[in-house]
Amino acid sequence: MKHLSKFLIAALLGLATPVVAQDEAVSEAIIDYMDFAPYESGIILPQQIDQSVFESATFVDTRDAEQFEAAHIPGAIHIEWREIPGRIDELPDSGMVILYCNTGSLSAQATFAARLMGRENVLVLQTGFTGWQQEAAWKPE
Repeated sequence: MKHLSKFLIAALLGLATPVVAQDEAVSEAIIDYMDFAPYESGIILPQQIDQSVFESATFVDTRDAEQFEAAHIPGAIHIEWREIPGRIDELPDSGMVILYCNTGSLSAQATFAARLMGRENVLVLQTGFTGWQQEAAWKPE
């Protein structure tokens, strides 16, 4: 166990060096993004999802597999929130892409990451699946 702890510490220290070197560039990119992002940038409300929006958007359920299997927005694809950066190529690079979780908090993190990675067409569904169930302007029958 003692050797494992030393290995983990050494591994973490080794990984920290490249991260520190990239810290300044990452910070600058985030600051630039935040400086120019409009207040409503990157969000959509359930009340804005009418039939035309619903039919033209790609919905991405960012909850875990069990929640997705239990219920989801019809036609949604499933990519868990923390997998979005690694699977960014699976998101369409044009057209509206709406990420959602239960309430919008985890999908907001995934949306932020996607937008920092250049996907300006990605939006978070504010209030998430719960809000969509209660307040969507239109739902398929």
